[in-house]
Amino acid sequence: MYNIKRLWQRIINYIILGLLHCIVITLQMDLIIYSLLFALHVTLVCCSPGLLLDVVIDRYHIPRFCPREVQTEDFIRYHFNGTFYVDGKTFDSSHDRGKAFVSQVGLGRLITGMDRGLQGMCVNERRRITVPPHLAYGSIGTGGVIPPDAVLVYDVLLLDIWNTEDEVQIRTISKPATCRRTTVVSDFVRYHYNGTLLTGETFESSYSRNATYDTYLGQGDVIKGMDEGLLGMCLGETRIIIVPPFLAYGENGYGTVVPPQATLVFEVLLVDVFNPKDDLIVEVKEVPEGCTRRTVTGDYIRYHYNGTFQDGKAFDSSYQRNSTYNTYIGMGYVIHGMDKALQGLCMGEKRRITIPPHMAYGEEGIGELIPGSAVLVFDIHIIDFHNSKDSVQIQVTRKPQECNVTSEADDLIQYRYNCSLMDGTLLYSSDQYDSPSITILGANKVIPGLEEGLSGMCVGERREVIIPPHWGHGENGAGEVPGSAVLMFELELMELQKGVPEGYMFVWLGDGPDPLFPAMDLNGDKEVPLEEFSSFIMIQVKEGKGRLRPGVDADSIIKDMFNNQDQNKDGKIVEDELKLKEDEPEQVTRDEL
Repeated sequence: MYNIKRLWQRIINYIILGLLHCIVITLQMDLIIYSLLFALHVTLVCCSPGLLLDVVIDRYHIPRFCPREVQTEDFIRYHFNGTFYVDGKTFDSSHDRGKAFVSQVGLGRLITGMDRGLQGMCVNERRRITVPPHLAYGSIGTGGVIPPDAVLVYDVLLLDIWNTEDEVQIRTISKPATCRRTTVVSDFVRYHYNGTLLTGETFESSYSRNATYDTYLGQGDVIKGMDEGLLGMCLGETRIIIVPPFLAYGENGYGTVVPPQATLVFEVLLVDVFNPKDDLIVEVKEVPEGCTRRTVTGDYIRYHYNGTFQDGKAFDSSYQRNSTYNTYIGMGYVIHGMDKALQGLCMGEKRRITIPPHMAYGEEGIGELIPGSAVLVFDIHIIDFHNSKDSVQIQVTRKPQECNVTSEADDLIQYRYNCSLMDGTLLYSSDQYDSPSITILGANKVIPGLEEGLSGMCVGERREVIIPPHWGHGENGAGEVPGSAVLMFELELMELQKGVPEGYMFVWLGDGPDPLFPAMDLNGDKEVPLEEFSSFIMIQVKEGKGRLRPGVDADSIIKDMFNNQDQNKDGKIVEDELKLKEDEPEQVTRDEL
């Protein structure tokens, strides 16, 4: 019994082993068959390209940035080299023709293999597309160029993509924080740009010409896409404008610069914008307190300015020349916009003035300094202005309670002063010297306006005196004083010595002694030498009965007076020689009693 069981067990084991062996042999045979089939497949593909079932695509250069891929119904522009697979011989090349190929994808305008092989391609991508005969020109070939059953290889560089439904694409790169206005139809704009194809190849640039492109918007003066892309821009804004071919130069292109059916990419910086209806724009920056007078037509004005374009680029500055700009207002000596802007200003006021070109230098501009149709921006600071009818303005800032004696012509005065321009620039000051200034009023020793300002003052009185240039140093100026400058003097009268009329060295303050000679002859000896004459005069001055000319040495004056009366020059005056000034006016010129 036991042996029978063992026998059956052995039989079963042999059967199982036999089955496993058969399975192994079968698997080995299958593996061999599959290997043979794979080798056959490879041989068919590699050695017999006519048996390809579909296109083979080798994307050997893919750009890092691919915003758009080719889709069915897209139009594309591309370069290619077409070769035969079998021998690499070229049968066609857009490079050789010097013109890229343009077509629409997926609608049967290309061979089926290219319709498929171009799908999903990016601009600047390079592909090698291998097309089997049944997806190319089949068993017939074409025109003696492509033989029957030819496998074709296309080496393609994609240059452009667009669709009839495309619109102008706008992407803002930078924009000013403040945007007071945006461009609209009928505006005139000046802008810089770099123009490139979708491949990045530059076809034109305003920067290389060092001149903006200037045009009206919405009047057909530029391509439609640019007309649209420039709308809504702010001054100083930079944007990318992508224009499809049918909104650019279309099928014809633009000479040798823009190829046919090219999408254009513009990087635009808006430099300037205005409208023919624009008026002057005035922005008041600073107005000093106490403005009592404003400019009017006929005034002569001195002002500093910085002149810039709307993009901030400077074209002129009076500060750089260290000299104000001086002109009459409202008389056509400056551009119309400035003439208008200078009306109604205060001394010291600061304004920003924006002047459209039709109120400035128009379409012609000024040489290389100001381009045509440029909007000008002036930041001005009014230094002073005056009118030929202006008189000296006097404002008393302090006056003593007792003011019995005031300055007048022939008086000798001492005074302190600060002389400034109307913007506060200090020109001169008596504090720069060891002692106050001294002058005789009416002697033409100072400018007429200062003479006027110093007259009628009490000792200790202070004044602010504004002197127009025709009362000052005139159109030419003097020293540190600019031409046509209005001057402001701060004055204080320190001392006052009453004077004598012009031509006199001594005057009686009331009636003099009568008869005069006995009064002069102090010792009664009937003759008056110089010493006795000097003593007599000094007694009169001390007692307040007479006055010597101030500002001149007393001994010199007295000696001149004595010599004038000592007619025989014997060193003494006798009664017959004494003559009063009123006795012989035709012979007396000065110094007499």
